[in-house]
Amino acid sequence: MRRCGHTLTWSLPASVSRRVVVNDLMQRGYAYELTEPAGRNFDPSFEPELTPKEMLALGVFGGRYLTDCRAEFPADWFEGARLCHERHDPALNFFGVNASQPLAVWRAKGWIHPDDPRGWFQWYCRYWLGRRSPDDERQIRRWRAARRHAAQIRKACWPGDFACRPRQRQALLHWAYDSRRI
Repeated sequence: MRRCGHTLTWSLPASVSRRVVVNDLMQRGYAYELTEPAGRNFDPSFEPELTPKEMLALGVFGGRYLTDCRAEFPADWFEGARLCHERHDPALNFFGVNASQPLAVWRAKGWIHPDDPRGWFQWYCRYWLGRRSPDDERQIRRWRAARRHAAQIRKACWPGDFACRPRQRQALLHWAYDSRRI
């Protein structure tokens, strides 16, 4: 299948490696192999509570994430996704607040790996699809570190009080933690 500059081979049997070639606004000629079945065989220490599809439907990153590279990912991820092609719109986030830092901040802090120039969520989407990379251990450590925000919400808020710490709750959604359950 070929759309929007991405070459995908989704129809291959799960037992065969599938190659994805990316040509979008942030990557040209980047290729990776899908070596695991989608949504399976995760590192035992990585147990995200939300799938990429669920995150997009809930509203994350002000709806601006993945808008120019949709063909790289399954079409059903975008059914019901809360997206805005023109700009980052915090109103699209589940909690209706801005909980994002600009990509420039992430770059300055050294949090961006060259294979995933859009950051952690791009890494997670590709990991969920079945890519495994040398950056997996670091990204999983970063994901585990985000748990501290859940502990802070539990300590400061009544269960289900979405008005309590909405930015922190939204940030947890960005890391695939379902902060609606806290």
